[in-house]
Parts: sequence; C-alpha cells; structure tokens
Amino acid sequence: MPVEFLGIAATNDGSETTARSGAAFDKEYTLRLARAHEDHGWDRVLFAYGSGSPDPAPAAAYIASRVDRLRILLAHRPNVSYPTYAAKTFATLDQISDGRLTVHFITGGNDHEQGREGDTLTKDERYARTGEYIRIVKKIWTTREPFDHEGEHYRFHDFVSDVFPAQQPRPAVSFGGSSPAAYAVGGAEADIYCLWGEPLEKTAQQIDAVKAAAEAAGRTDVPRIQVAFRPIIAPTEELAWEKAHRTLGAIHRRRGAAPARHPRGGVTQAAAPQNTGSQRLIAIAEAGERYDRALWTPTAAATGGAGNSNALVGTPETVAQALLDYYDLGVDVLSARGYDLLDDAVDFGRYVIPLVREEVAKRDAARAAAHPAADARRTVAAVRA
Repeated sequence: MPVEFLGIAATNDGSETTARSGAAFDKEYTLRLARAHEDHGWDRVLFAYGSGSPDPAPAAAYIASRVDRLRILLAHRPNVSYPTYAAKTFATLDQISDGRLTVHFITGGNDHEQGREGDTLTKDERYARTGEYIRIVKKIWTTREPFDHEGEHYRFHDFVSDVFPAQQPRPAVSFGGSSPAAYAVGGAEADIYCLWGEPLEKTAQQIDAVKAAAEAAGRTDVPRIQVAFRPIIAPTEELAWEKAHRTLGAIHRRRGAAPARHPRGGVTQAAAPQNTGSQRLIAIAEAGERYDRALWTPTAAATGGAGNSNALVGTPETVAQALLDYYDLGVDVLSARGYDLLDDAVDFGRYVIPLVREEVAKRDAARAAAHPAADARRTVAAVRA
C-alpha cells in the first residue's frame, strides 16, 4: 500500500527546545518551512490549532497559493465556528489548493483549553458534537439542494452552499483520539485515524479498536491509520543518543524557564492531563524508557504527554526500519517532526524518507507477485481514498 509522510507547518520557529525568534505568525519562516518539506519528499504538512495561536485556515491558504505539490492537513475545532460556515471555508481552501486539502477535526481533550474560547461542554458532549459536525460538513460538501438540519447541537434550515471542494466527492476527513468515545466517532466518520507514537504492541491494539469501531458503525471499509513521532537522527547510534539527551535537557530547561502552560493547550506543568492519549503516553513512559527498535519515551514524560512527543532515536537506517515496523502493522501515514523544525525536516526528508519508500516499494512488489488479485483490489481502494 502507498505510504505518506506528514510534517508540520509551523507559523514560527519555536519548539519545545527553543523559544521563537519572532512573531507568532512569521510569514517568511512559514513559507521556508513549507518549501523545505515540498523540496525534500514530504507529502503533506499539518496546520495545527491552538486557542491563542494564529488561525490555521488563512495560514494554510497562504502556503497553498505558494507551493506546487505539498498537500495540507488543516486542524479544526468544531467549537470555533458553525458547520455551515466551516464547510464553505474548507471548500474554498480546497479550491485554492487545487484539491490538496484534508481536514483534521479536533474534539478537544482539556476543559480549560476549550473554555478559553467559550466551550463549556463535557468531553462526552464534545465528542457527540464533533460527530454531528463532521456529518453536516460532509453533507454540505456533497449536496446541491437546500436542506434542513435538526440535531442535538446544530439546527438550520434551507441551507445550500455555492462553493464546493475541488476534490470529488469531497476532501478526506482526519480524526484522532485514544478513548472509547474517540474510537466510536472516528471509526464511524474518519477516512484517516490518527494515533500518537506508542510501542508496537499498544499501537496494534489501538488499530484493532479503530477497526472494531468502524465495523460497529456499519462500515465496509476502515480508516487509514496515521502514527506520529519525534525523530532524533544522527550519522551514528552514539551521536543520535547524545543528541537525544541534549534534546531532553533543552526541553527541561525550556519548561523550567517558561510559564506553566502547554504551548498549544491549557495544561499547567503540575497538572495531570485530562485526555486519554496523554495519559497513555505518561503511563508508557513510567513503565520504561525504551521500546522496540528505537522508541524513546523521556521526551513525552518531560512534556507531560503533550501531544506528539515520543521519539524515535538512531541513525536514519534505524529510524527508517522502526517506521517500517509500524507500516507492517498497517500504518500508512507516518507523521514526524523534529525539534529544530526546519533543519530536521530537511534531514528527515533527505536521509529517512527515501529509505522507507524504497523498502515499501519492495514489500508492495513482493506482495503483488504473491497475491496479484488482492493487491489490485488494495490499489483501487487506495486510489479511491
């Protein structure tokens, strides 16, 4: 099956290890980072969302109009706009990008962060709202006649959009989470289901949970699986581990000097995370520092399980083989970002992505030779997705 690489479309050069050097929206840096991804073999970049961060939709439109091939994953929280408005925004951006948009719907795992923008629903209520929101957006993208909607969270009448996505029938929908409520919504609605990097055994369990949720929702297909990591690479294993420990020290120093706030959320350093995904990362880190071929957990522990935070450490060859282990589980979207966003995107693109693509091509060729009919069916399904 094809493999896709997802990077980050940060709007400034700040990270867990380094304070940003300029404004929150640094237009020149944002473009440099996007072009670095496009020029070094990445397929797509994520425009993330934070309550006080630059709005990702116009930032994505800015980049889409200035790069040729790079695709966009736009993060969106349902609490910030009505679905009728959002569906038009997404369709317009898909037109600007010539059909390069995927939308990642974020339910929100922290009550304080959600409350910053007036969202007072409970976690379960937020998941129910997200499911309704996604269904409405999909219908707006694909319906040419006015329709009414009377739901638990949204009500409107006689609506039809005059702008439709360039992609037909619609852009893909991305979704993530590690709780039963997340599996239920994402299993029913997502084209791509996103997970944070965990040990192989636990990732396999999560993939099974997503598949079971899709089956329970009556789907005959299953979402593609995405897994996210923080690669730390160097020419030798010794140098990679030295770099990893330097990185960890920088995270500790930065968190010690910074205000007690998650950079993209509302969790203080002393507070236990509310979302299941972060709780899982912390539990994994408490159980051990190293897993499988290259997974390293202290970076997740140092950030309180803040988002994509488990590292893959080693030479490009080691990290590529570690990624292939996840590919062999059924993961076909590999998300990665380093701590020096620009330079690490270039290095990963130069030294890791080609190795993974080469090995994936070998695996696909061997499978096609052994099972030509089944492989043809998978190819058709991948094209349709």
